[in-house]
Amino acid sequence: MDAPGATRIKRLRRNLKLTGAIVLLAVGVLVPVLLSTLVGILTIVLGTGSQSIILGVLTISFTSAAIGSAVILTVLLGRRSRTARLQADFVANVTHELRTPLSAIRMYAQTLQLGVLDGDVERTKSSLDTIIRETEWLEAMIERVLTWRAAAEDRFDLDLVSEPLGPLVQEVATRFRRMLPPGEVDFEVISTSELPVLHDKNGLESMMLNLLTNAYKYTGAEKRITLEVTDEGTDEGTDEEEMVIITVGDNGVGIHAREHGRIFDPFYRVDSGRGGKASGAGLGLAIVRHMALVHRGQVFVESAQGQGSRFAIHLPVATEEEET
Repeated sequence: MDAPGATRIKRLRRNLKLTGAIVLLAVGVLVPVLLSTLVGILTIVLGTGSQSIILGVLTISFTSAAIGSAVILTVLLGRRSRTARLQADFVANVTHELRTPLSAIRMYAQTLQLGVLDGDVERTKSSLDTIIRETEWLEAMIERVLTWRAAAEDRFDLDLVSEPLGPLVQEVATRFRRMLPPGEVDFEVISTSELPVLHDKNGLESMMLNLLTNAYKYTGAEKRITLEVTDEGTDEGTDEEEMVIITVGDNGVGIHAREHGRIFDPFYRVDSGRGGKASGAGLGLAIVRHMALVHRGQVFVESAQGQGSRFAIHLPVATEEEET
């Protein structure tokens, strides 16, 4: 198995070869084209008859068309190169992310199978808890990829209901707790929302779970994560639109202001604060933004390096017609 450094070197070599081919193609086409253009210009300038002018114009026209074709071909090849690179990185990242829980599941399962822990009830229970926990992470990763695929192909079917989000929030919190090692995370849930929201339960669960798992990845040893759902604009005498706000906050590494506009792009990953990009395929926040838009909502981020992050999803309250 290749080491991560060796894999990166191989990928860099492939990218350099493809980039070199694009540059060579561009130079090989553009140099003759520029020379032909120069000949056409000289023909027009130095020519004495109408035939020379026509020949010069035709030469310049043909060379201009060749330049346009070369530029288009270069752009298309560059885009294809970028797409291929993104696909390769995506497969590598997903494979790496899936391998981690699978390795843990196999190790603990083999330990139980060999009977090493026979008679040790406490360690047996701990091993089974770890297997279940890693299975939850594995399921969340697979759901993320399938959700993104459905969203990208516009095949995500919504099963809409109009009701308060309190019960769903508790379900998500319970599932997230099953993914956490005991005592590792200070996880707080605050749910005071009572207003109904027209929503797809799977879609909102995906949004909240992606934000929570992101918060987990980008926090350090002392992890503090909050999930809060509140109502806004409910005071009498105000003109504020009634909204339900889902907020996920953490005490992690934070996000530099220059990256706020890019973090919701598919496959984009910010620095983990530990000398490289965080694990994952870079789909979590892209799914959050897509689902927020599908639910007629918006997602906002407040974050600075070293000061943690707060993601807030603003969802409109269901109308009377939607409640029925």
